[in-house]
Amino acid sequence: MYLDLALLAGCALLFSCVAGAVEKSRLTGPIIFVFFGFCIGPLGAGLLSLKAEAHTLKVLAELTLALVLFIDAASADFKVLRSSAKIPLRLLLIGLPLTLLLGFGFGVALFDNLSLIEVALLATIVAPTDAALGQAVVKNESVPADLRQGLSVESGLNDGICVPILFAFLALALGTSGHGEGSGWHLAMALLAEEIGIGLIVGVTLTSLTVLLLRFARSRQWLTHTWVQIPVIALAITCFASAQFVGGSGFIASFCGGLLFGYMTKNHRDEFLRAAEGTGETFALITWVLFGSAVVGRSIDYLNWSIVGYAVLSLTVIRMLPVYISLVGVNLNTEGKLFLGWFGPRGLASIVFAVIVLNADLPHGDTIIVTVAVTVTLSILVHGVTANPWARALGNRLKGNT
Repeated sequence: MYLDLALLAGCALLFSCVAGAVEKSRLTGPIIFVFFGFCIGPLGAGLLSLKAEAHTLKVLAELTLALVLFIDAASADFKVLRSSAKIPLRLLLIGLPLTLLLGFGFGVALFDNLSLIEVALLATIVAPTDAALGQAVVKNESVPADLRQGLSVESGLNDGICVPILFAFLALALGTSGHGEGSGWHLAMALLAEEIGIGLIVGVTLTSLTVLLLRFARSRQWLTHTWVQIPVIALAITCFASAQFVGGSGFIASFCGGLLFGYMTKNHRDEFLRAAEGTGETFALITWVLFGSAVVGRSIDYLNWSIVGYAVLSLTVIRMLPVYISLVGVNLNTEGKLFLGWFGPRGLASIVFAVIVLNADLPHGDTIIVTVAVTVTLSILVHGVTANPWARALGNRLKGNT
């Protein structure tokens, strides 16, 4: 245990000293963390003895994703968002459904051993983009603000939208409806409304009460320099856990709560968010190290051309074509549309969804898990390497045209 702690803490210590240099390079934190996890894992030096079981990785990834969603939502610039809302709306309302359909179609063509429901599950798992992995683009001021906000809002909401869809397909796959096909789809739609509705209510209610409490505490000067760093972290986890407990989507609760928190505390939000961002990055670091150790290495033996082909298509055609179609008619040049389509990295949400499917013990669950692992690993590499160069080049071209 102590060696595990030393390795994880040492990784965090070293990266904290060079984070600024890494942000300016072609590397990213997740690339380094996954590689480090692989090197110290079972197929590497075998130093990490931490039992990264499915449940452990799932809980850690869920908490990390909830915290990242809350922080990203709370950091949203509402002035820019109001003026460019049509981009994320089109990405979510048109692009996401097309991505699911296209992913399903290619899955049927490539995987003979998967049932139609299992293919639908795979397409749903790899559809949502990752808010954390997109930070290299979202926080790069060389990229126009409307593109950055569009990607941020899309990545914040699409995983929450995919949660009830995932559980609906799982219910159908496991035959839990028990009353025929029609009632199965009826159950799926009811679950969809329940997940979104409860998540929204929980996030808004808890955040409203918390902000009122913080305002009261500030008026009494009860907020200390030390404890003012805690509310955002605690609220994000409370929103997530409470929504999950009562049957809603914790990710919807976290994101909606974050949006409301950012709006209600806009004059003081930076003070609250500063420490939470560091905590979210630390959680993500540990998650990626465990992913590299427990998942990436073990997936190598199961690789085949269908899995690799689907992973490549998922990051290119399956993502980029729907995005381009959804943005037809938007005042955005071709490079801007391709930029939005390319930077849809897969990460924490896909890992969480994959672990949920793994726990369901489906007949071909291993094929789904390995495909997700390959997709996420490729995404970490290719999106990480291309983020800063394309963002800088896009910014320079836009400046040259003004």
